[in-house]
Amino acid sequence: MRPDLMEILACPVCKGELTLTVAREDAGEVIEGSLYCAACDETYPITEGIPNLLPPDLRRAMEAEGAPAAPAHGSHE
Repeated sequence: MRPDLMEILACPVCKGELTLTVAREDAGEVIEGSLYCAACDETYPITEGIPNLLPPDLRRAMEAEGAPAAPAHGSHE
């Protein structure tokens, strides 16, 4: 994920401002990390450079069903 996307990203639940935490970066791109909304106390993962901005209840339901939390990198059908 490019850090400059922070200018247009908002919390999908409350439309609040998101704070970026970088765990791993490569060539200026965020590879692993998270986006945090202080307004509703939700955290959204960034996995393989892809921010998962699904609402928390939908994300948890998908994880419970065994679906990956984020789309698999390179899986285009």
